[in-house]
Amino acid sequence: MSLSIPNAPNQGLFKAGYQNYDAEDGAVIRNIDACRTIASTVQTSLGPYGRNKIVINHLQKMTLTNDAATILRELDVVHPAAKLLVMASQQQEAEMGDATNMVIVFAGELLKKAEELIRMGLKTSEIVSGYERAQKHALEVLEELEVDKVENIRDPEELAKAIRTVVAAKQCGSEDFLAALVAQAVLAVLPKNPYNFNVDNVRVVKIMGGSLEQSKVVKGMVFGREPDGTIKKVQKAKVGVYSCPIDISQTETKGTVLIKNSKELLDFTKGEESQMETTIKELHDSGLRVVVAGTTIGELAMHYLNRYGILVIKVLSKFELRRLCRVVGATPLARLGAPMPDEMGSIDVVETLEIGGDRVTVFRQENDQTRTATLVLRGATQNHLDDVERAVDDGVNVVKAITRDPRLVPGAGASEMQLVERLTAMADTTSGLAQYAIRKYAEAFEVIPRTLAESAGLDATEVLAKLYTAHNITQQAKNAPAKRGEDEEEVPALGVDIENEDGTGTLDAEEEGILDLMVSKSWAIKLATEAARTVLSVDQIIVARQAGGPKPPGPNPNWDDD
Repeated sequence: MSLSIPNAPNQGLFKAGYQNYDAEDGAVIRNIDACRTIASTVQTSLGPYGRNKIVINHLQKMTLTNDAATILRELDVVHPAAKLLVMASQQQEAEMGDATNMVIVFAGELLKKAEELIRMGLKTSEIVSGYERAQKHALEVLEELEVDKVENIRDPEELAKAIRTVVAAKQCGSEDFLAALVAQAVLAVLPKNPYNFNVDNVRVVKIMGGSLEQSKVVKGMVFGREPDGTIKKVQKAKVGVYSCPIDISQTETKGTVLIKNSKELLDFTKGEESQMETTIKELHDSGLRVVVAGTTIGELAMHYLNRYGILVIKVLSKFELRRLCRVVGATPLARLGAPMPDEMGSIDVVETLEIGGDRVTVFRQENDQTRTATLVLRGATQNHLDDVERAVDDGVNVVKAITRDPRLVPGAGASEMQLVERLTAMADTTSGLAQYAIRKYAEAFEVIPRTLAESAGLDATEVLAKLYTAHNITQQAKNAPAKRGEDEEEVPALGVDIENEDGTGTLDAEEEGILDLMVSKSWAIKLATEAARTVLSVDQIIVARQAGGPKPPGPNPNWDDD
């Protein structure tokens, strides 16, 4: 507290209650510590054998997941430097929907290496400029590591090979089944120009019970409730969507009616009934056979809707209502009455299905191309279903990224090991102090294969030694292809074998089909480096006192003394 110390450096400058952390190294090292703590929290969740975390947020909601984006969303991080890392990971989630954990882990490792350089005596400005040069070179090297690409996005096999690795990181063991399921759902909604693919068109409905293998794709929208009336199935029908209550309209002013005898009482309710019947008959005459309500449906209205054979369903989420309008091509109406022909939508089939004891309503268009596809997921617990949903979400986001750049690089830490080798070679040819920062930047990539090996229970040092040897030999061959009298060697794709089937702890990622999307890896490198450089550029933190008066009085502990 600056003012409580006599002769404080900024005495009389700030209001009472300000905290001031000065000295470049002191502030930077304190920030690095905070960032390393947040990185070590999610680091153990990296990869297919990553550990799950149970996070209970301030509303006592329990989340069980190994998805870094979800963990960080549920944690309330307040440290300003650690928040920068969280923001970088959120940006990766928004941009690519995958590799959020890599951003945090890699940025945390870069800062850990920077701390070693600071202790060696380098200035933060030298580290920042070294990191900048290394990042530029790393992105160039990544372009050369391409081993495959998604040739035809409309081929389910081609699409599944890119989705497989991403899903495996969240749901190890079910990746082949889930990748095929996601590919099927995506191809059902993929527009003529794949670049216009909208992630929102693949929906997920989670139904408890059964096993994951019973999950399926439904072309159309699925609502986890059955229709409210007695009509349960309709084919080739016109649809009206109402965002207002389907009920007798309330008058604006309150009025009192004095009824003198039973005839008047009968006539009073009869007027309401005939008015309601006229409204519903109007809907029926306009050709509507399906009514979707955004809010309440009155009992009287329900009676007449059943009488006229109109299927009626309540959809309480306004977002789902909008999506349904997109599927059937209707306009949501804020008034009760017959819609104009252009405000009506049409649907091929609305039916009620029973899935594992739960009755659901399916809105389905029969033609090949549908506006929305829904994955009906089955599982034993709600937490498991939520986690499968996150894996599916990542898979769908990868398809969006493929429409921008279909190139694939080897996964399982193989690309990272190659980056270590290439960047170290660059550091050897760099003069000045920048070479130290570039070398440490290269070493930071080692954290990915090391974490994969550790979480699989392998001896990380032994596995890394084998990977270094393999990648180094190929690197030397690359530098001197003329001596060997043969063509330039292929890019090595040796990565960590988490199953450890042959006992070496290594595998050929390309042969095994473990492929990562190049564009999401390059974004992760960009965002992680940017976050690390931002944290390193801070030399002072000034924290204002929190707003607000004194604490409100708590409950009196002696309330029952008398």
